[in-house]
Formats: sequence, structure tokens, C-alpha cells
Amino acid sequence: MSRAAMATITAQPIPRSICIVLLLTCSVMSGRSNEHGVRNIVLVHGAWADGSGWKGVYDILVNDGYNVSIVQEPETSFNDDVTATKRVVSLQQGPCILVAHSYGGAVITEAGNDPSVVGLVYIAAHMPDTGEKESEDGKRFPSDLAKSGAIKKTSDGFTYIDPAQFHELFAADLPADQAALMARSQVFNFADNFSATIRSAAWRTKPSWMLVAGSDRTINPELERWYAARAKSHKVEVAGASHVVYISHPKEVATLIEEAAQSVH
Repeated sequence: MSRAAMATITAQPIPRSICIVLLLTCSVMSGRSNEHGVRNIVLVHGAWADGSGWKGVYDILVNDGYNVSIVQEPETSFNDDVTATKRVVSLQQGPCILVAHSYGGAVITEAGNDPSVVGLVYIAAHMPDTGEKESEDGKRFPSDLAKSGAIKKTSDGFTYIDPAQFHELFAADLPADQAALMARSQVFNFADNFSATIRSAAWRTKPSWMLVAGSDRTINPELERWYAARAKSHKVEVAGASHVVYISHPKEVATLIEEAAQSVH
């Protein structure tokens, strides 16, 4: 082929349709990059529950392009639960947001010191400080559950909620049949877990977010607000939500998690 012919070929203009496709592709990729400050999300459940309760939140986050992992804590000891959380965190490719519900808040307060954790999200969760215990913090604003006598203990020291009172005190905004299944499939939590002392509170050095469940009867909403104020957390409230707000209001919970992920780098 002659040089003249080659010059003619190389000088051919790119069709307009291809230019538009390339521009749109670049725009979408750029938008996704900006949209996801952090792509990895690790979800941690609380006492008397398991990871399956995160399904609604998980589905939303995955659909929005996040890499989501769910920790299954054994609830056999506080250290076991922290270790289980760190194990999942160690598998993340890059920085992650650590999210927890209820007792899981104490777990991520300790486990969140891992350097790959860049933000903490508390969903109707405990948020103790260094040297504090969740059980002692709860006395600041006692919950209906704490005053009810519904927390029972097995002969070998594990706690559970009386199934007859589970619906009203733990999951009031869920259908009765769903709450009944949860009541009968509780993961019993070793009693001493609630009295574990936090050695180093990760929220002291990392940004945090708190979602307050407005009608929470398991953790007093006033305690959740107090935790958020002390930590200077970004706070949102879901009015009328029970303690299992992560199940009953997955959209609001996922929105807060995504806000956290987009705020850090």
C-alpha cells in the first residue's frame, strides 16, 4: 500500500456515533468513580440475630455497585466476635466501611481500629468509648427491654429474649410471622459479651454515622442520640422504627451507608 493511500486511511474521521458512545462511556465511568468513594462494605449483626437480616440492605448496596460482605459472629465471646469481624475485614481489597447493628456497634468500635477501615456506621447500635462497657452505657437511658425482664439466661450463661415478648420489644414494625421466626431462631449471646471493656474506640479517630430508630425499645433512642452527639457522628433518624430498623427500613439504612462510603477516601 502506498504512503498516500495509508495517509488517506489514517485521516478518515471517526464516525459521530462512535464519538458519542465513547463520550458517554467515559462519562458513566467517571460518574461511577465519583459515586463510590469506597466500594467495600462490611455488615455486622447484633445480639440474638444473624447476618440474614441484612438481606434487604445487601440487595440495595449490591445493586448500586458496592462489594458487600456480611460477618457471622458466633456470639460466644466478645473477642470471638471482634476476631470474626477482623477476619472478614482482612479479605477486603482496599478500604472499607464497617457497619453494625445493636451489640455489633461495640464489636466494630474495637474491630474498626484496623487500618483498612475508613468509616464506621452505627445502626441503632451501641457506641462505647475506650474503657467503657455497653452494659454500663445502657444504664444512662434504660430501654424498655432492659426493664421488662424479657432477657432470659440459659444454665451455661447465654442470653436470649423471651419469644413471647420478642415481637413487641425487638421487632414491633415487622409482621408477626416474621418476628416469630426471628424469635425462634435467635443466636444466643454469651452474657459476658455485654460487659466487655472497649480497649480502643475506633470512632475517636475515624468518621462515624449513626441511624437512630425512633421507636426502639431494645436500645433507648435517647442513648443512640447521646452516643451520636458525643462522637460528633453524622446522625439521621427514622421515626417510628423499631430496633430492627435495618430489616424494616432497608432503603434508609442503605442510603446512610452509601453517604458514608461516598464521604471518605
